[in-house]
Amino acid sequence: MALIECIPNVSEGRRLDVIAAMADAVRAGEGIRLLDCTSDASHNRSVFTLAGTADGVERAVGVLFEQAISAIDLRAHRGEHPRLGAVDVVPFVPLEDVSMAECVALARHVGAAVARRFNLPVYLYEEASTDPSRKNLEDIRRGEFEGLAAKMATAGWAPDFGPSTPHPTAGATVIGARLPLIAYNINLATDRLDVAQNIASAIRQSSGGYRFVKAIGIPLAERGIVQVSMNLTNYEKTPIFRVFDTVKREAARYGVAVLESEIVGLVPSAALTAAAEHYLQLAHFTSAQVLEHRLKQR
Repeated sequence: MALIECIPNVSEGRRLDVIAAMADAVRAGEGIRLLDCTSDASHNRSVFTLAGTADGVERAVGVLFEQAISAIDLRAHRGEHPRLGAVDVVPFVPLEDVSMAECVALARHVGAAVARRFNLPVYLYEEASTDPSRKNLEDIRRGEFEGLAAKMATAGWAPDFGPSTPHPTAGATVIGARLPLIAYNINLATDRLDVAQNIASAIRQSSGGYRFVKAIGIPLAERGIVQVSMNLTNYEKTPIFRVFDTVKREAARYGVAVLESEIVGLVPSAALTAAAEHYLQLAHFTSAQVLEHRLKQR
C-alpha cells in the first residue's frame, strides 16, 4: 500500500484544549494515523506527524486547516519560532510504494484545494516549488506574518494559489514535498542569546556550515536558557552525532555547556543507530543486530 507521511506545523503550542481538538479531529478520519503530536510553549507551535494513503492524508490536512483557522488568530500570536500562517507549513514525504513525483502532485493538488476552500494564500516549496527562488522554506517565511502583506505586494511574491493578500487572521501557508528530515534542538546552559546565534551561524549551510543543516538561535525565556533549533535535511550525509559534537565544541569556546538535546516529532531509526555506532565505537555493527529490526524480518 502506498504510504505518505505528512508533518503539518501549526502555530499553537500553549492552549492544550485547542491542540487536543485538532488531534481528535485528525484521528477521526479514515485512511490516516496520527503518529505523534509534539507541542512547545516557547515556540508556541505544534508538530503533527501523520501517515496514510493520499486520500486519507488529504482529508486530514483539510480538517486540520479547518480547526486551526477557526481557533488561531496570528494578530495575537507570539512565539520564538518563525511563522507565516496558522497552519505554517505542510510537507508531504514519500514512505512506501510512492514516489516523490506523486508527493509533488499531491502537494500541488492540496495547495489549490486549501486556497480555494479557505480563501488562503498558498506557497509551494522544496520539490513542489515551481520557482527556484522560492524553494527554501526560510526564504518564503522571511518577514513572517507581520511582514506578509508588504512582501506579497512586491514583485515575485504573488502566491502559487489563492488571494494576493494575506488572510486577516491565518496569514498564508507553505505546502510542499521533501525527503525526511529531523527536527533537532540543542539547549545550552546559558541565557546568552548571542552564543546560540553564533553557533547557529557556524553550523548552518546558508552561512558556510554543514550542508543539510538549517539552524537558528532562540531564547527559552521561561527556563532562562537558549536553544540552537535545527532542521537536519539529510541525516545520512550530515549525521545527527556530527552536529551535536560541533555544537558542543562551539559552545565550549564560550565557556558554555550543552544542557540537553531533543528531537521534535519522529526520527528514522537509522539516525539513532548511526549515533549509537559512533559514540559506542561499535565495530562491524549493522541494523540487523537491532532486535526489533530482526523480529520484523520475514
